[in-house]
Amino acid sequence: MDLNKPLAYRMRPKKLEEYVGQEHILGKDKILYRTIKADRLSSIILWGPPGCGKTSLARVISETTKYKFTRINAVTAGIGDIKNAVVEAGNLMLNPSGKCILFIDEIHRFNKLQQDALLPYVENGTVILIGATTENPYFEVNKALISRSMVVKLEPLTINNIYEVLKKSLTAEEGLGSYKIQIEDETLRKIAEVSNGDVRTALNGLEVAVLTTKMNKDGEIQITPEIAADSVQNRKAIFDKNGDSHYDNISAFIKSMRGSDPDAAVFYLARALNGGEDPMFLARRIVICASEDVGMANPDALVIANNAMQAVHMVGMPEARIILSEAAIYVATSPKSNASYLAINKALEDVKTKDTGEVPMHIRNAPVEGMGQFGYHNGYKYPHDYPGHFVKQQYLPDKMVGTKYYKKDDTIK
Repeated sequence: MDLNKPLAYRMRPKKLEEYVGQEHILGKDKILYRTIKADRLSSIILWGPPGCGKTSLARVISETTKYKFTRINAVTAGIGDIKNAVVEAGNLMLNPSGKCILFIDEIHRFNKLQQDALLPYVENGTVILIGATTENPYFEVNKALISRSMVVKLEPLTINNIYEVLKKSLTAEEGLGSYKIQIEDETLRKIAEVSNGDVRTALNGLEVAVLTTKMNKDGEIQITPEIAADSVQNRKAIFDKNGDSHYDNISAFIKSMRGSDPDAAVFYLARALNGGEDPMFLARRIVICASEDVGMANPDALVIANNAMQAVHMVGMPEARIILSEAAIYVATSPKSNASYLAINKALEDVKTKDTGEVPMHIRNAPVEGMGQFGYHNGYKYPHDYPGHFVKQQYLPDKMVGTKYYKKDDTIK
């Protein structure tokens, strides 16, 4: 083992039994565990956040399988690399099975043409594809490849999972076993906690702490909580403003406001801002929620949300966070009504799909003299000429008379 390589690389498992975490897919009674052990793997897409063990799982498979194992990275590889892997797999002198396992890291980086180039070989069984991605494969990977693969979702590792790996690294020969390290379990758990499910971040932090701390007179390296905190820095944010977590977070933000939970709304707002989300994008979401979900139950919410959006545009960060928080809390704590949302959707559906008839003649405009002889504007009753500024008359086309779009609910005063 080359000890010059990063600790996270050296601590990758070599056997399935050494793999830590992902029990929901790798428990001994689970299909993925059984297929790997039996070397009967079919094409799979491994989907999960950074540091959850996608590449480690691929490495375990490479150590387990009898098939030729080829690894490429979609960032640097192209169609030529795919064809080379297929040609090598088809060389029966060197590869009697005639097939290979092709591991493509960051497969979402492949464009449509590159992904299409894989299809015939996956289809005929020459290639058993293992694709790893941090992005939602249902958005980023061709449907044809998805339909020929099993999508396996990996979850962020738990604190206990990461603590177990850190603990093992302290004594493992390939890890930090050559050092005399003194570190409290509580400090080790803190490193696991701030890594937010990313074991690579945790191991890198521990390695930095060890390599930058001087030995004491007894040859020991004492890792204090302060040293650990300085090595790992801030809690790793599990948010990517350009990735799948962007959609998950903004969905949670909107649903929290809609569900009248101001604490959750502020939490997801903070998560988005910490991850670098555009404040104006967040302001627009609040404006939409004020109209769609608060609506007529509190029309002032739209006014406040719109003013907040203008203020965010003028002020900018970091002060914009306060404006966004105020607007999100106001919308979250307002009474709710989606009556306007339902009304316009139903009306749009009708005008798209029905013969809705013509505008009644008496409410048509007659801007030019002589149009009245054709019935334009004839019989129109001007509401302000009547008590209470209201008079009953037909406004909907004849074919739509009696149709109700706006239904006032109990939250509307």
